[in-house]
Amino acid sequence: MTHAIDSSLLVTDSLPRFTAFRPNEVVQAITELLTRCEAALAEVTKASMPADFQLISQHLDVPTQALGRGWGTVMHLHAVLDSPELRAAVEATQPAVSEFFSKRGSNQQLYELYKRVAGEGGASLSAAQRKSVEDNLRDCRLSGSELNPAQRARFIEIQQRLAILSREFSNHVLDATDTYAYWATAEELDGVPQDLLQRLAQAAEAEGREGFYKVTLHQPVFGPVMQHARRRDLRETLYRAGSTRASEFGAVELDNGPVLNEILDLRQERAALLGFVSHAEVSLVSKMATSPDEVIAFLRDLGRSAREQGEKDLAELAAFAAKRLGLVQLQAWDIAFVSERLREDRYAFSEEEVKRHFRLDNVLDGLFDIAQQLFAVSITATDVDTWHSTVRAFRVQRGDRLLGHFFLDPFARPGKRGGAWMNGAEPRWRRPDGSLRSATAHLVTNFAEPGEGQAPLLRHGEVVTLFHEFGHGLHFLLSEEEVLGVSGISGVEWDAIELPSQLMENFAWQWPILERITKSPVTGQGLPRDLFDKMVAARNFQNGISLLRQIELAMFDMRLHAEPLRAGNVQTLMDDVRAEVSVVNTPTFNRFQNSFSHIFAGGYSAGYYSYLWAEVLASDAWEAFEESGVVNPSTGQHYLDCILARGGSRPMAESFEAFRGRQPTIDALLRQRGLAASTRPAAERPIQDQRR
Repeated sequence: MTHAIDSSLLVTDSLPRFTAFRPNEVVQAITELLTRCEAALAEVTKASMPADFQLISQHLDVPTQALGRGWGTVMHLHAVLDSPELRAAVEATQPAVSEFFSKRGSNQQLYELYKRVAGEGGASLSAAQRKSVEDNLRDCRLSGSELNPAQRARFIEIQQRLAILSREFSNHVLDATDTYAYWATAEELDGVPQDLLQRLAQAAEAEGREGFYKVTLHQPVFGPVMQHARRRDLRETLYRAGSTRASEFGAVELDNGPVLNEILDLRQERAALLGFVSHAEVSLVSKMATSPDEVIAFLRDLGRSAREQGEKDLAELAAFAAKRLGLVQLQAWDIAFVSERLREDRYAFSEEEVKRHFRLDNVLDGLFDIAQQLFAVSITATDVDTWHSTVRAFRVQRGDRLLGHFFLDPFARPGKRGGAWMNGAEPRWRRPDGSLRSATAHLVTNFAEPGEGQAPLLRHGEVVTLFHEFGHGLHFLLSEEEVLGVSGISGVEWDAIELPSQLMENFAWQWPILERITKSPVTGQGLPRDLFDKMVAARNFQNGISLLRQIELAMFDMRLHAEPLRAGNVQTLMDDVRAEVSVVNTPTFNRFQNSFSHIFAGGYSAGYYSYLWAEVLASDAWEAFEESGVVNPSTGQHYLDCILARGGSRPMAESFEAFRGRQPTIDALLRQRGLAASTRPAAERPIQDQRR
């Protein structure tokens, strides 16, 4: 006999009820949702099922979307508010969730049904529905629908194991970060800004270590300490701790070395089952780039453009370190400290001087004002359930029409994964019954939480991060598509997904915008123009080194997944890539790959190059805004119509060409990065039109 389940995870007709969520409800609620999905899959794959797009959606998409929402809520809370109870619940339910989605994707009857829809009913489909069906067919093939029963069973086993390993990798990084603490003295922290010292002292006092300062590997602490601490031995200690997280140099149970090796082996086995040479080839099927060779050639071309500037940047750092700081041999743990000293010396300002002008509330007001001017939307705070007291919720409207909601989780805390991201919790969707579901998104950052009674202040780099994630949010929330699978960011090629976010960063460098968002509500004074001019002059400071670093990571990721024989010796490949790309000497103990969550616990495997690929698109698109006056409603509407509103309903190459009237070229990126433009004709340097 079954019993009714009262769980917040089963509610689908309103925003998530976070305050009602309990970890002990996860197993029963997710099991119930899975049971409904299994029954729906069995029903829709009967031979009598008509090849009707809407009917399939009614039978299968409704329960599957409910499962996706419920499980998405669980995994979101696992990332931002982890606890032993929640972690245990995830471990208990994830295999079954992974198994269902694997079975659904590899189901031959469903695959054949979608083929019938594309054939028999293709003429009656809208363009968005046709694209959704095409994507479903592609995903079915990549999920093993064309394999024989034995191969399909093994494929599903691999999928389940990879889901577990991905979670383990992420947990190890989180635990290795959360459990590390260095109890510093005031002398060791000489040079560290006073407001940070106060927070570190309070953190130590809370753990009974009065008189000490608790230094952690969380970025709001680690970053500023590495930039400002004059004690070189402290910087070395922290660098070593940060660069060896989740490796053989720490707790055995947190070592990600065996985890990532198994992940690589299983990805390669999965690719072979599908008939591909490598996981990289599988990954690129759904991207703009068509082959690993094309990506590697793109990265090497960009690397050649950045090499001279990177070598110059390093030489300047080394000379300044020796002459002014007495550091004869520059080490990896000196780079951030020396860079900050050189930047202060050259441009006569410090990050701390800038930070006092950027209050989080003012920055948000500025962001919302840009959205209103460009896209005619209003964004207002709303009082709804959140998962933490510091989380804020906002409502997005155009006139009286609700477009969606988003939640902003701004501050770092224990149990929260590091970094910044946008999570599309629920896309805009016209359900088969005719009702319209509005979109919901989560925007997550890890800024330093202010002390009691203090306003949260951001570094300008953090302002840029907030603009970036807001750009992702706009892409998700302003989609006008109503077909599940192509609304929001669904169906958008992964190497184009960063276009709206990277384009949005540029607004954080415009004087009229920064002048407005830095004005004090008390004095009316904002960021001084001469300080802004210095910031702009320093925008591309050490840009050669930072660009080569991104190329290094992207090259490592692509070669790691394109050259499967290399998978057994990850460190050797990393060393090989660094020798080719990097100008900075990295210590032999560095194990960055052991915490490279983007490619081992995120969606960027054989896709990390996407940041640079999309930066080409974003830089080119941004020039349209510059040409028309930056915050120009006409340009904003054109961009909305061509790119944001279209979601994944057509290839990004078509959307970009509709916006710019041509294919993108790399020239705008080189100009924006302050690098010499290539001497090759622009016509020879486009990102290829990858219509398949």
